Amino acid sequence: MKKGNIGNAPDLKYLKIDYTGNVFYQLPVSELVEHALANQEGRLSDTGALAADTGKFTGRSPKDRFLVEDSLTKDAVWWGEINQPMTSANFDALFSKVAAHLSNRTIYVRDCAAGADPAYQLSIRVITETAYQSIFANNLFLRSVGDIDVQPQWSILAAPTLLIEDPQHYGIRNENFVAIDFTKKMVLIAGTGYTGEIKKSIFSILNFILPHEHNVLSMHCSANTSKDGKTALFFGLSGTGKTTLSADKNRKLIGDDEHGWSEKGIFNFEGGCYAKCVGLTEEKEPEIYHAIRFGSLLENVVLDEFDRPDYDDISKTENTRVSYPIDFMENAEMTGIGHAPENIFFLTADAFGVLPPISLLTVDQAVYHFVSGYTAKVAGTEVGVKEPTAAFSTCFGQAFLPLHPAKYAALLRAKLEQNPKIKVWLVNTGWIAGPYGIGRRIKLNYTRALIRAAMDGSLLEAQFNKHEIFGLDYPTSCGEYVPEQILDARGLWNNNEAYDMQAKRLAKLFIENFEKFDHSMPASVQMAGPRIATTILV
Repeated sequence: MKKGNIGNAPDLKYLKIDYTGNVFYQLPVSELVEHALANQEGRLSDTGALAADTGKFTGRSPKDRFLVEDSLTKDAVWWGEINQPMTSANFDALFSKVAAHLSNRTIYVRDCAAGADPAYQLSIRVITETAYQSIFANNLFLRSVGDIDVQPQWSILAAPTLLIEDPQHYGIRNENFVAIDFTKKMVLIAGTGYTGEIKKSIFSILNFILPHEHNVLSMHCSANTSKDGKTALFFGLSGTGKTTLSADKNRKLIGDDEHGWSEKGIFNFEGGCYAKCVGLTEEKEPEIYHAIRFGSLLENVVLDEFDRPDYDDISKTENTRVSYPIDFMENAEMTGIGHAPENIFFLTADAFGVLPPISLLTVDQAVYHFVSGYTAKVAGTEVGVKEPTAAFSTCFGQAFLPLHPAKYAALLRAKLEQNPKIKVWLVNTGWIAGPYGIGRRIKLNYTRALIRAAMDGSLLEAQFNKHEIFGLDYPTSCGEYVPEQILDARGLWNNNEAYDMQAKRLAKLFIENFEKFDHSMPASVQMAGPRIATTILV
């Protein structure tokens, strides 16, 4: 392993970092893998990908994330449980501790960027104390040569082995934390080695800057485009199929997770993909499966005695992940840019078994379901839990929205009204013929066929029925690839009364969730949701 050459490292005094250990700047991935192996951060799988463990945290810790409240953010941020305030004084104190910690260790410095459109691009410097985190930064952000003499706009300091003693003294809850300062343009991450914190911090930053300063809609969605430039967006929470459905061998992938929508069109924030690995197979997701090779980073994936990844083993976590540069996908759109979308898909894994496999939304319904951000969590390992739980994440990304949801909703509505040709679809990738535990999950091939029919326009030629409770217009046929009976959510149940009761229960959850937005939404949007009798359901 090469020794760091401090003379070839950037000046980090603006970050309070004084070198006492080795500093490695812009190392190629091959050398970072060598470092990771020498540091015992992971091992190579038989695919060539580095398999690393992120330690105690195998996912984000949202209750330990803070934003500095100052003159820039005080009146702009949507403060609350999602966006918790931190004083500038506490940030400065934590900044000193993180900087001192990194000064005494081997560190890896990577300059990169976020935002494929140069008009909105942010330059970023990521300083980490592990090689695998630097590989992640290389994979996920836009790769650049970097300029050792130029200070990037934003800096991220990641110190996973730093645990804060007496956290209450600094206004935080636990020994780990994530803190974002929009004035200093800095992110501090300590006590956690989960790389998703790095990725989502930049997403949160762009979710503030782009809508607030540039009137650009920032979105938690994947995007792909046809050979003739027809773009589609896929919104959805974890487990709904956002990454899977956007990876289509017949279309070019613009990006799998984060995008902006400006007057010029769609642009990817990132330079790579961060896909879930649980249950991954070559048959179901060939594009992702074959992207796992040397240069990719597997996180918390169990390797067997022959170094083969076991994607069905969730003993470490269900949130197993892989990151890789987007060019590892066979059909990547390397510019990261596309035209404004012709079709938008809101994906929901409805474990209640109520929603139709696909529905066409009006503008008001699109805003309603965008703000609702519905999916469902199935019963896990808890004893006695038999029914699914509804989960609502505003704009399909509530945890990363610094501004009030009304801002993002207004931007989406403006886009749809400016271009009435855009079609918005609600797609149930979850359960049919009954709820979780009774019904079955809709086949991926059926969902793919429905989406392709929506994109090529053939689905619009079908006859549509209206759902009595949710008011959704759903097609009654979709050619030879999807059986007609699959499209009738109610008809698939053996008991119509049981379906109606389940639909009313889910509708009630929608209505209760949306009440907190009523004062900030037009009446037409409030009326676009499900309608049920006032009788209280139990």
